[in-house]
Amino acid sequence: MTRRRHLTGLAHTLIAEIAGPGDTVLDATMGNGHDTAFLATQVSPGGTVWALDVQSGALEATQRRLETATECRMELRLLAHERLQELDTGALKAAMFNLGYLPGSNHLTTTRPITTCAALDVVRDRLLPGGRCTVLAYIGHPGGMEEAQAVETWCQRLDPALWHWTLANPPGTSATAPRLFVINRYPTA
Repeated sequence: MTRRRHLTGLAHTLIAEIAGPGDTVLDATMGNGHDTAFLATQVSPGGTVWALDVQSGALEATQRRLETATECRMELRLLAHERLQELDTGALKAAMFNLGYLPGSNHLTTTRPITTCAALDVVRDRLLPGGRCTVLAYIGHPGGMEEAQAVETWCQRLDPALWHWTLANPPGTSATAPRLFVINRYPTA
């Protein structure tokens, strides 16, 4: 649990470096709303947070977490992340993914490599120069390792003239720990 919190905190720190008031950001897998609430504080006032999940429990938990007023536009959708192309989010400054399953829910409902890579394709096309995407891939469930490997393969195919990515896990991280991918679009010259 400590490693998970550490990597989530690191993802928040990395997004906080580039996202600010007025920006448009995405939580592609809202879960219990922790990243959504974090993003709302980053882009207030005047920004927009898009948050997606396929489970109504995730939407309800996130709505409860956001009961305090935010000074940004909130767009919470009961929608699979691979259907992101259906939404008119506009250009994104940042995006966050937490892959796996919704904690406290049915562990059979999980993100999958094919749908995650489809969502990453849309984020790639919408991320502004200087933007950043974090992908926290949990590998301790059936299909989790395959999904993390698919994300890494997806990252390796990015044009190195436009993108830089890294696996942000500290040295000595166990083979069973979640993996944090950080994907940066280079600023324009």
